[in-house]
Amino acid sequence: MDFQTDGACLELAGKFPAEGSRLGEADERELIRRAQRGDRAAFDSLVRLYDHEVLRLALKVVGSPEEAQDLYQEAFLKVYRSLERFRFDSRFSTWLYRVVMNVCLDHLRRQKGRSEVQAPASEEGETEYFQTVADDRPELDPERALKGREIRRRIASALERLNPRERMVFELKHYQGLKLRAIGELCGTTEETAKNCLFRATQKLRVALADLV
Repeated sequence: MDFQTDGACLELAGKFPAEGSRLGEADERELIRRAQRGDRAAFDSLVRLYDHEVLRLALKVVGSPEEAQDLYQEAFLKVYRSLERFRFDSRFSTWLYRVVMNVCLDHLRRQKGRSEVQAPASEEGETEYFQTVADDRPELDPERALKGREIRRRIASALERLNPRERMVFELKHYQGLKLRAIGELCGTTEETAKNCLFRATQKLRVALADLV
């Protein structure tokens, strides 16, 4: 899984009221470099700098304190294992935010067992993109099941071609079922900006999957 991002939709990370914000940029960079060299005490310090924000973000996404605690631990485990790949081409908080969101989204997909072509409830006045794509009902038609698997493969490939901002907004809306206002809050932007980003992502996917819709 790729935890790097261009930071376009992830400005929320830069707005974390983290204890880390009270640590100078040079000091934090040195702490990260020490942790990358295997200094466990330095890594523990990084965890303490961002632990409240990571837990709060996980709780906001999944809604359950117990699940949020488990995801908090999983996210920091992923950070520990992949920290050496952090190259300082974005803020550490931005990179960390992406790790947390990936962990939360993966958890929600596993928990809900959603098919990628199953649409969540629509917001009033909106047309859900996945409502225009045939769904997978193997109990009704084996050929349809085969087509459903191909559709999921095509959608996954098309999502890979979206930029990180568009993909994040699209996944939060269609896979997690968040309202646009909540997506805007998570991304540190406005509901209108999130809506425009979702529109661009949907248009790109419609072009990529034109023969399926």
